[in-house]
Amino acid sequence: MPPDEFETQKPAPKPAPFKFVEANPDAPDNVPDKTDNFSFMNQQVAQEKPTPNGTSDMPALVGKKDVQSTQIVDGQLTKPEEAVPTAPPTEATTAEEKQEAPKQEQNPLSGFEKQEGENPDAFGSNVAKFAPGAKAVPDRVEGIQNAPLIQTATANTPRLDRQKPQPRPVLQKQQVRPGIFSDNKFGTMNIGPTAVDAKWSNYGVYLQRMIETVQIQWDRILLSSTLYPPSGTTVTVKFRMDSDGKITAIVDVKNTSNEQGKEACISAITARSPYGKWSDDMIAVLGDSQEMTFTFYYQ
Repeated sequence: MPPDEFETQKPAPKPAPFKFVEANPDAPDNVPDKTDNFSFMNQQVAQEKPTPNGTSDMPALVGKKDVQSTQIVDGQLTKPEEAVPTAPPTEATTAEEKQEAPKQEQNPLSGFEKQEGENPDAFGSNVAKFAPGAKAVPDRVEGIQNAPLIQTATANTPRLDRQKPQPRPVLQKQQVRPGIFSDNKFGTMNIGPTAVDAKWSNYGVYLQRMIETVQIQWDRILLSSTLYPPSGTTVTVKFRMDSDGKITAIVDVKNTSNEQGKEACISAITARSPYGKWSDDMIAVLGDSQEMTFTFYYQ
């Protein structure tokens, strides 16, 4: 067989990032050169104080050595208090502005005066006499001839009180859930807001939204409970989710807490199911279902 008839083997496609990390929403959106991490946004690793010769894809963090965490920032998912709307500035008018502005004199257009001589072969003439301020109006308007064309232009202009300035509009930042960090001594040389190497994907957006939903539900369960599970204990729940976002099975539970702490974690995952249908690219990577593992830490 001639060499040109051999089918050349196509290069294997690059594997998609497979490790989920929780990016910092306040860090710049930058696509990293190479990473196995994915998240709800593109991000390049950075930290405020550089680590000499640091090449880690995670920022240096002070945390716990026995904790496997994907978080790099700490926050609260509670709804921020909205600023009380201030009353609009009042319309202040001076005594001069309250006085009615003078009107402009307007006279109707006059008719024509017909002038004829005694010679029947001569030409006659029609002479129009216009009064001062003549305009195409039906009736005469009393006033002055040189009144300003724009009257009371500033009468309804709100006056700003310099002693009570209006508040500036504030952009609402995306909130992050309470953080628990893995200890990491190896950081990066890149300087900037705390960030992690990660590439955007629909799966990352989906997981971030799901994790925040579970976090809020878990907090609600614990707040409504009379007793708090023992501090320092953990619950690891392995479960299966289908492409409709439904929790179809609790596969395994590893528990160092009490029964109340265990049930609170399971309920936090199952209570808000389904979490929404998967996108086509998620199904292409994950198939029709996927096993996931969440670990809950009682502090």
